[in-house]
Parts: sequence; C-alpha cells; structure tokens
Amino acid sequence: MNDMFDKEALAALKVEKEKRIKTELNKLNKQFKDLDDKSKKIVESLIKNAAFMIVTLSDLQQEINLNGIVSIYKNGENQFGTKKSPEVEIYNTMIKNHMSIMKQLTDLIPREQVQSQDDGFDTFVNRR
Repeated sequence: MNDMFDKEALAALKVEKEKRIKTELNKLNKQFKDLDDKSKKIVESLIKNAAFMIVTLSDLQQEINLNGIVSIYKNGENQFGTKKSPEVEIYNTMIKNHMSIMKQLTDLIPREQVQSQDDGFDTFVNRR
C-alpha cells in the first residue's frame, strides 16, 4: 500500500513539475517572440532547456534551504566528516549552464536603435 502511495505521489510531483516547466517555457517564448523564424528554430532547444533549468534550480534552492549546504558522510566504521551537499554541487553546475544559455538567448534579441530626443543642449552650446 505504501509503495503505491509513493508511486502516485511521484507521478503527481512529475505532473506538477511539467506544468511549471510549461509555464516558464511560455514566459520565455513571449520574451523571444520577435525572433525571425530561422532563429526560433535554432534556439528552440535552448529555450526548452532554460525553462527546465529555471524550475529545477528553484527546486534545488528549496532543497538547499531546507537541508543546508553541507551533508555528513561516513567512510568506513569510524570516519565521519562533512562535505558540500550534492544539491549544492548540482546547483552550482546548473546555474553556470543556465547563465550561459540565457546569454546566448539574449544576444539574439534585436537591439532597438535608441533615438535621443533633442533637449536643446547641443543647439545652445553651438550658438556660443
């Protein structure tokens, strides 16, 4: 009975995570909606991976906040110690990859030409 509950709970968590990833995917797609079709096809997997990483990083943050950044280990019978928790290791690696993906994506966004408004300063200086 308990094993069945665990499977159902895991399935529910998986469905909930997939929904969160889809929400992030929609947010990212809105951010990159102005890309041309060729670029969209190229970056589709980057956007999917970024959405996955956003959700997973959030989950890892919760886990780290709950359990801390170190874990205790036991080597053999009498050797104990502490080490960086596996969640911290995964988080550190994933955040670097996420930042790299986001930089690649944001570099593809067309930059708008900023037109400065004439405030009259140049005219004033040039008259003197």
